[in-house]
Amino acid sequence: MRHDTVDPAAFSRENNWLKKYYFSRAAFSIAWVLAAFSLGKTVPAAAIALALIYPAWDAVANVADAKRNGGFRKNLPQSLNAVVSAITTAAVAIALGSGMNAVLIVFGAWASASGIFQTATGVLRWKRHSAQWAMILSGVQSAVAGVIFIHRGRGIEEISIAAIAPYAAFGAFYFLVSAVSLTIAEQRSRRAGRH
Repeated sequence: MRHDTVDPAAFSRENNWLKKYYFSRAAFSIAWVLAAFSLGKTVPAAAIALALIYPAWDAVANVADAKRNGGFRKNLPQSLNAVVSAITTAAVAIALGSGMNAVLIVFGAWASASGIFQTATGVLRWKRHSAQWAMILSGVQSAVAGVIFIHRGRGIEEISIAAIAPYAAFGAFYFLVSAVSLTIAEQRSRRAGRH
């Protein structure tokens, strides 16, 4: 919940940015899932590209959001998330030489670390933007999914890029819920201000 000392115009700009940010992340994840279930399952080059694009996009998105909301020092968990995502992109490139099971293990480690940082970001943002419960829940679920990925990747079953798609789909869902929640909270705030 935002404090009364917050500049209403600045708060509105932040809210509008977050809504666009969450909607864009949801749209990207949906497109990625569709590509993973279609091209990713039949075209090896597409699977490689998708494995690299996902963490790279996360790094770029976190950098853009941190810069837009006060900079890297003010958004330490998100800044760390961007660093981890960038490192993960490089690690995925290396793991691809050992197959998709190795990639899934890397994704698992990333999902767990990223989930922790996302949860921390949501908790910190709750002070100014109340509709952060979906981001916190998404972060917790990401951390748990990471452990499952690592376990699956160490098994003997051959993994495809589609194994990551449900994780990305849940991410899309939570980003969409967050965007809608912010929209509803903003509308309620406007109605309350008229009375």
